[in-house]
Amino acid sequence: MSSSLSSSSSSSEDANGNSGRRGVGDFGAPSLTRRRANNEIWPGPFVEDLVVQVAIDASCSFGRLAVAAALANVFQVCSTWQAVSRSDPLWHRLTTVIWGRTHRMHASWREEYVYRHQTAQNFRAGRSFYHTLHFDPASVDNPDGLTCRCLTLSDTHLACGFADGTVRLFDLSTRQLVGTFHPHHRDRFGRFSRAVSGIVISDPRIIFATLDGDIHVAIIDGEPLARTAHLGNVVNDGALVDFTGCGRWWVGLYAGVPGRALHIWDGNTEELAFVNTNLTDPEAVMGWHTLTELTETIGRVRVTGQESAVACTSLRYMVVDLRNPEFPLHDREWRRRLTVTSLDTNGEAFIMVDNRGLAIVRRVDTLEEVCRFNTRNVNVMGCMNLGYALMCAAGVVRVWEIEHGQHLYSLNQNVEEVNAMVADDRHVAAAGSDTGIHLWDFGAQ
Repeated sequence: MSSSLSSSSSSSEDANGNSGRRGVGDFGAPSLTRRRANNEIWPGPFVEDLVVQVAIDASCSFGRLAVAAALANVFQVCSTWQAVSRSDPLWHRLTTVIWGRTHRMHASWREEYVYRHQTAQNFRAGRSFYHTLHFDPASVDNPDGLTCRCLTLSDTHLACGFADGTVRLFDLSTRQLVGTFHPHHRDRFGRFSRAVSGIVISDPRIIFATLDGDIHVAIIDGEPLARTAHLGNVVNDGALVDFTGCGRWWVGLYAGVPGRALHIWDGNTEELAFVNTNLTDPEAVMGWHTLTELTETIGRVRVTGQESAVACTSLRYMVVDLRNPEFPLHDREWRRRLTVTSLDTNGEAFIMVDNRGLAIVRRVDTLEEVCRFNTRNVNVMGCMNLGYALMCAAGVVRVWEIEHGQHLYSLNQNVEEVNAMVADDRHVAAAGSDTGIHLWDFGAQ
């Protein structure tokens, strides 16, 4: 990795090779590449801590892609510091801090870091492979089964939820359909009551919810008929308009009954842990309509990497701590209407677009503004990953980097009318009005 990055250094040694003491300046960024005659007395753990801090400072100041060059300079200070660069526990720390990865997909953590860096470079440059994922329309009994309503990515799979309650699972390495899951049938409360409203992939489980409030659990390599983990009650709760989660938590956003907008389950015990908030109270009537007709999106909820969730309607958004949801961390009304389909989060920030096309990225914990940009469109379907935001309007997907809000490029493929869209740090997927699922792979080759 370091061979392709800057390796310039400066020396403060005198003619006799002795290094002058300069107090605190020895630990500042400009002096990191000065050689010291006694570098070998610095213990390895101290050097590793310093390397991690340099990486954090470079990421905060110049972005994640700038970290590699900063690390290359540090490792050239002396042979002792270069030896630290071969520490896989160090690369584990760096990969977690910079790329948010807690498990690796490659043989070593150094290889994992290099792969994440190169994939992010591909994302910035727009280098990707495009594929269309197909399933057999003849296998669909109900015409609503051709309409994909939601998408979820994991490292290995893409899950697609359809309006007839079916979830189709694709393997990302082969791009083949590897599983089709169905909920238990029961009385319908309307044409779309069985429509999938959200999916969580928590290997080996796949958890999905339907508009009538049912939550189902299936095993990725298991039987097609899913187990019902929670039986919904439309009369008491309204329609489950969005569903998300992680391994630890499941979160549902409801509309139809006042004061019951947010439901949180313990993902380990599958027990309901919290019910409250009036976020969707103004949209109660529309919540009932979602069961019987196609309506505009009422609200969205997304889980972050900080055990918190961001939820919004067109009028308001809130951030809640999933461990203590009784008191929202933030609860804000917006002076202009929000485009609900634009809300998304990564591990540390979230993005929203208002009805003038203005997109703002904020940190989840403090609401500090990271950047803003104009999407030039009001009706957008959006998603984001650690470094980039993608907005689709009129079939065109445009990409912005979210460090400064710079527009980078548009994807070459037109995806027509988009019903759902998702991104992680390697893949982007979109479901259009046709029966194919669009997939872009930015993985390092």
